[in-house]
Amino acid sequence: MTEPFFAEQTLEAAEYDRPVGSPHQSRSVVTATNGIVATSQPLAAQVGLDILKAGGNAVDAAIATNAMIGLTEPMSCGIGGDLFVIYWDANTETLYGLNASGRSPHSLNRDVFKEKGMKQIPTLGPLAWSVPGCVDGWGVLHERFGKMPLKRILKPSIEYGENGFAVTEVIAAYWKSGAEKLSEWPDSAATYLPGGKAPVEGEVFRNPRLAATYRAIAEQGRDAFYLGETAKTIAKFSAANGGYLTLKDLADHKSDWVEPVSTNYRGYDVWELPPNGQGIAALEMLNILEGYDIQKMGRKSADYLHLFVEAKKLAFADRAKFYADPDFNRLPTAELISKTYANRQRKRIDMQKAATDVPAGDPKLENGDTIYLTVVDKDRNCCSFIQSNYFGFGSAMVPGDAGFVLQNRGALFSLDPDHLNTLEPHKRPFHTIIPAFVTKDGNPWFSFGVMGGDMQPQGHVQILVNMIDFGMNVQEAGDASRVRHLGSQTPTGIPMADGGTVAAESGIPKKTIEELKRRGHKFEKAPGGFGGYQGILLDHEHGTLHGATEPRKDGAAVGY
Repeated sequence: MTEPFFAEQTLEAAEYDRPVGSPHQSRSVVTATNGIVATSQPLAAQVGLDILKAGGNAVDAAIATNAMIGLTEPMSCGIGGDLFVIYWDANTETLYGLNASGRSPHSLNRDVFKEKGMKQIPTLGPLAWSVPGCVDGWGVLHERFGKMPLKRILKPSIEYGENGFAVTEVIAAYWKSGAEKLSEWPDSAATYLPGGKAPVEGEVFRNPRLAATYRAIAEQGRDAFYLGETAKTIAKFSAANGGYLTLKDLADHKSDWVEPVSTNYRGYDVWELPPNGQGIAALEMLNILEGYDIQKMGRKSADYLHLFVEAKKLAFADRAKFYADPDFNRLPTAELISKTYANRQRKRIDMQKAATDVPAGDPKLENGDTIYLTVVDKDRNCCSFIQSNYFGFGSAMVPGDAGFVLQNRGALFSLDPDHLNTLEPHKRPFHTIIPAFVTKDGNPWFSFGVMGGDMQPQGHVQILVNMIDFGMNVQEAGDASRVRHLGSQTPTGIPMADGGTVAAESGIPKKTIEELKRRGHKFEKAPGGFGGYQGILLDHEHGTLHGATEPRKDGAAVGY
């Protein structure tokens, strides 16, 4: 891991790195009066900003940005994947939640895997498919809140798909790492490996196949994907390649409006979406942390980082047991995010010893490529938006000439019949991708997210602690060095091995790491595994917006 924005040396060593503010901040906060778009690819952010400047609102810009980033960062997201949104509607002063994740095929059940002698669902190939929810998510979001015609919203990504765009640095590295699995499928290679190889940084890449699919959606709406030619292409490809997705599965798909859930952390209401996602893990962790004087401990202290890791273990033990599709189970969501439950959980933490065996609590009843984007418009509508294929390039399979990969989110089902997240027909799997939002005194305060598999709740908590406990601005909070605990129980029922391991970025002092090792924590290196953050803060005092982007990615926050 390189040093520039992760390594926080002494103030004396860095005091002249920046003329104002924190010497460890990678760039200035983006400030604007009318609107900001922040995401992990600069052209995508610019496309969203152009939509705002042309009169579109936060939803219009978010869809345009997502379409563009599906083109420019195809390993991380695209219309073959799912999405989730938390949306603040300024007109009604109400927070809405959208679950646009897809379900398993009607004809796929545990017996299929038993007959094949499989104890787990493979992460690549057709058995990991679930219905892509992204395009329907666009449709219901746009129907309820959008202003600008879909043709105008998708026009930039269609044009860039046909004419090409220059591949950026980090994305080029991701692309190269996925080339081998893409090469195993002719349609995938034809779409994403021009000349038989992944495009390199600065190379112009075109995807006219995706542009054609986008054009059909622009003209016919979500039905083009679920009832039209794209649906037929997916179903035909599935039948020819051992898949279980059918026209009925696609036709039956629908997104759901859901109520966001929250906890109050030191006067701030932090909002997440309920399961089948993992957002409430962040709320569980915050509830535990609130009982300690974290500011007094210090951000890079062994006490704080030990506490953070132990709180994470407790929350993720619950995640492994209780997070599943609520349509199939009565889930103890309210109990899990209650202060009473946190008080009980807190008693399980030994401040001098790392826990190695962490069963789920009793509430009384690692991989993952994703993009996060956020938009706030001139009317202060706020869109916290996350979208993913799950693994890099998802299942690695492009259906025919559709121009996008199908996700592998179905791999997160368990085959244990007694598990809440067990595979059943037409069921949503456990999900890792989570948008977040914060209100204060009933007003929107912060729209943000941190992509990256099981790093996401850990990232949400670290960003908020950096801002609320340690007083950092939106950019510095994302730049600051992070830790990540790896190896918790998985939602498919695989137990944590001997307490898991901890990874730390280079800004965490060696003396802190040595003390954590003394307490029983094991460390490993995880370069590039600390997530990708974007955030927009609403400054009500000055009537302005403060945007930040993730220096670990190619991203940009742009405003006007």
